[in-house]
Amino acid sequence: MRHGSHINPPNRFESTYTEPDLEQLEWDDEYLSQPRRIEYLDDQSKSIVTENDSPDLNFRFSVNPYRGCAHGCSYCYARPFHEYLGYNAGLDFETKIMVKREAPQLFRDFLSRSDWQPELIAFSGITDCYQPAEREFQLTRQCLAVAAEANQPVGIVTKNALVVRDLDLLASMAQRSLINVSISITTLDPELAREMEPRTSIPAARLRAIRELTAAGVPTKVMVSPIIPGLNDHEIPAILQAAKEAGAQSASYIMLRLPLTVEPVFLEWLERTQPTRKERVISRIRQTRDGKLNSAEFGTRIRGTGEIAEQIGNLFQVFARKHSLDQRLPAFDFTQFRPPTTGKGQQWLF
Repeated sequence: MRHGSHINPPNRFESTYTEPDLEQLEWDDEYLSQPRRIEYLDDQSKSIVTENDSPDLNFRFSVNPYRGCAHGCSYCYARPFHEYLGYNAGLDFETKIMVKREAPQLFRDFLSRSDWQPELIAFSGITDCYQPAEREFQLTRQCLAVAAEANQPVGIVTKNALVVRDLDLLASMAQRSLINVSISITTLDPELAREMEPRTSIPAARLRAIRELTAAGVPTKVMVSPIIPGLNDHEIPAILQAAKEAGAQSASYIMLRLPLTVEPVFLEWLERTQPTRKERVISRIRQTRDGKLNSAEFGTRIRGTGEIAEQIGNLFQVFARKHSLDQRLPAFDFTQFRPPTTGKGQQWLF
């Protein structure tokens, strides 16, 4: 089992940091190469719907049944959120997965509130709702069932083909204009994908998921995300063509972001797995971030700035247009919403 991170960067909220002393194990390759076991820990959160005010996002509310993500993507912008829990953004993020076991009931309670005016709710606003934990806990499926009962529109973002397990629910919701799915494809190279996104579905499986979702009538978008200048930007034309052939109806992209403690994790991964490309990639990233490795400014953080970013944007637009992927997915229907029943079979009175 591979990890995206091989380090435990210091938690920025902690005053002390423990550095493991492995000097006596320097030549013990068997021990040093052992992967860390994934732990599933109970999350006692009392709410499940998160609200954001980012102008870069097309949704205000999101549902995340899990915190942390075993996919282990080296570039994941959600890594720093694990530091709020007292963990680190490296190996802890990938191996200490918080499970919100009460997510379906909390979601039901949220949608039952008298002041809820239906609008889009995104599944996976932070970590992937179809990560490996979902096979065991099925919290995403249970939350989808609540949304289906209430006719609540949902947008799903994932890079795991496990999403097709729920085709029965997704197809039914699609018939009522209540769902769309965005599949993230970063590369078509299975070896690069396995290095960069260790426990996600291989690219061929993601394309197959697009094909199956489309065949079931589920509006589906491909997200080329993130684009890493100097590493995968040259694959944009091929990814868009493959996605179109699989049935995708729309496409979008996001430039690589390296906020806070994502930066050391990604740089360690780059040095370890792509040593011959490292300097080129870092140089190209800086050229899209005004000489820095990251920008947190709304409006530009998603697309980047400068000549390289403009070239990438133009390349994406040309091939999205060529494959008719520069279209919006069908609109949601919010008029059908009705509050779900509570756990006792009743609707909230107020």
